[in-house]
Amino acid sequence: MEISRSHFGSVVGGSGALDARRVLGKRGEDEAAAYLEQQGYVIVTRNWRTRSGELDIIAREGEWLVFVEVRTRRIGRRAVTPVLGAPEESVTPRKQLQLIAMAEAYLFEMPWEGPWRIDVLALEVYPDDQVARINHLRDAVEGGA
Repeated sequence: MEISRSHFGSVVGGSGALDARRVLGKRGEDEAAAYLEQQGYVIVTRNWRTRSGELDIIAREGEWLVFVEVRTRRIGRRAVTPVLGAPEESVTPRKQLQLIAMAEAYLFEMPWEGPWRIDVLALEVYPDDQVARINHLRDAVEGGA
């Protein structure tokens, strides 16, 4: 099914809130990839899937291989934080373990001899789709080399 939209929060032709969340997530990942490239990272791949989930972005920063978890939340124009809390707060201990397992699965399939880490990129966006805040948490998840 093709999804058309006037902005990444309004979806026509989808199944409502789930599609709107997917579109918001995709938009957040696009913004995160652009941000990382502006910071000098080289994107290796995006949306790398394993049986236990998906790594949003895998990038290189110098000698480092960086696995990036992207979290995006919409905020109101006057809101200080999203109703559900800051996006980085949604990376629970369980999610951290899942990220480590997925990174290790990638390293098993694509051997890497250098150091690696897991970062979290948290984005908040206004209702008009403008990015309000980007918080890049380097080495946010213990388990890297």
